[in-house]
Amino acid sequence: MTDDKDKDNLEQQIDENLRKVFQRHLEEEVPDKFMDLLAQLKKADEKADEKGSAHGD
Repeated sequence: MTDDKDKDNLEQQIDENLRKVFQRHLEEEVPDKFMDLLAQLKKADEKADEKGSAHGD
């Protein structure tokens, strides 16, 4: 019975630590370089959409 309780306690500690690690990653800011890349991709996508609508596609 004690082994089951110890195992449950250990699993709970593992769960809590994993949540902490992943939560920290969620709270990190996105690097500027990555944001610039996303902006470039969005701009290219908008240009492609404009070309497609100009041709009646």
